[in-house]
Amino acid sequence: MNGLTVGKDGRCRCWWPGEKIDYLAYHDEEWGVPVANDNQLFEKICLEGFQSGLSWLTILRKRENFRAAFLGFDFEKVARFTEADVERLLQDKGIVRHRRKIESVINNARRACELVNEFGSLAVYFWQYEPSEAERPDQCDYMTLVELSKTAKSTEMSKDLKKRGWSFVGPTTAYALMQAMGMVNDHVEGCEWRDRTKKLRQQFKRPTV
Repeated sequence: MNGLTVGKDGRCRCWWPGEKIDYLAYHDEEWGVPVANDNQLFEKICLEGFQSGLSWLTILRKRENFRAAFLGFDFEKVARFTEADVERLLQDKGIVRHRRKIESVINNARRACELVNEFGSLAVYFWQYEPSEAERPDQCDYMTLVELSKTAKSTEMSKDLKKRGWSFVGPTTAYALMQAMGMVNDHVEGCEWRDRTKKLRQQFKRPTV
């Protein structure tokens, strides 16, 4: 398997979206596109945490419900959630009703506020973990990607976040964030979106203090 599929539209893509319309849109329009917006970054890391033990498609299809439940992932607002909010969210059938994961979002929102106070933005904090070209695999083929669930940089990020009190941010979750936010380009070689993502990353202005 080369990790590529040709869709009904005749375009060559990574294998994982299959023919699911919403998954294709996520692959084509979002995955790997560089992000520097703090609320978007907070959403991505929270949803990656919710994915733990589930499929990403399950989370993707509930994403609008998650956004409504967590006020657009405005972490300054979520940081003020109380136990009453936890109980309310546990009754929300539109999201994943997992107490520890819900509590984790609230906890991480408070930790996110602390990061902003220290670094100026979440974007500055997260983008400091962007790996160098030398740290990336020599090729981005199917076999490389299916075995690449975490890296030295994602492990480093995970350890630091945990030290700062974040939860549901293991090395695999951290690497999924890096893929989703465009910190790395993991569109498989031959995917039509790989070159586009490469150009977007070249044009992207990395956030600095």
